[in-house]
Amino acid sequence: MRHALILTLCVCAAPALAEQIQPDALADLRADVVILGEVHDNPVHHAHQAQAVAALAPAALVFEMLTPDQAALVSDANRGDAASLGAALAWEASGWPDFTLYHPIFTAAPQARIYGAALPRDQVRRSVTEGAAAILGEDAGRFGLTVPLPDAELAARVVDQMEAHCNAMPAEMMPGMVEAQRLRDAALARAAVQAMADSGGPVAVIAGSGHARRDWGIPAALALAAPELSVISVGQIEAEGAADPDQPFDLWLVTPPTPREDPCAAFN
Repeated sequence: MRHALILTLCVCAAPALAEQIQPDALADLRADVVILGEVHDNPVHHAHQAQAVAALAPAALVFEMLTPDQAALVSDANRGDAASLGAALAWEASGWPDFTLYHPIFTAAPQARIYGAALPRDQVRRSVTEGAAAILGEDAGRFGLTVPLPDAELAARVVDQMEAHCNAMPAEMMPGMVEAQRLRDAALARAAVQAMADSGGPVAVIAGSGHARRDWGIPAALALAAPELSVISVGQIEAEGAADPDQPFDLWLVTPPTPREDPCAAFN
């Protein structure tokens, strides 16, 4: 099969394969850690994640959307019922899109242990002013947070954060928002390392496509903390036609945008 080369990608080197794929290639993903990106409210992206998880049959699933305490509430008794599991997780109060989008991922690998990588909101807010390293604590150096970003990368990430916030927030706030993103990436990488150690892998990580970036997302943190692990990052991108061929993922899928209200309207 054409995508059999995916099997041995390693995070510690430039990817041997970087290309747009079709959904059928999701059956061929093999690595210690497979990061499955998403646009959070796109149902097609979640269907693709469930498809990939079913094929990979991971020993553990790490969710950006869950705290460790929430992950501990997933049980054999509630896992198969979307309403029961959603209620146990208090999903409606979480701010994430409808739980019916995510539930098929839980049931795609019923044997997988569930891990949560979300940090308390007050910690994320504090990282904006105190920095990511201060919040992550003793693991900060292991995941690269004690090293200042190169000027060029910081500038690029500031632009990325400005665009993510509809160019409507003060520019001086953006370095702090970059620190919050670094904190989330490190927390996701830390959860993946723990899940791998506990379960033996493979591990699938469910997170926004921004966290799947090889240059500064979860893969970059894993390259520092656990370079022995093989990692595949899969981004999902919304575009009306072909996406820019220069993407920061090992593999990516392009889907039409899901219908939604203007996300920038709130800033007006």
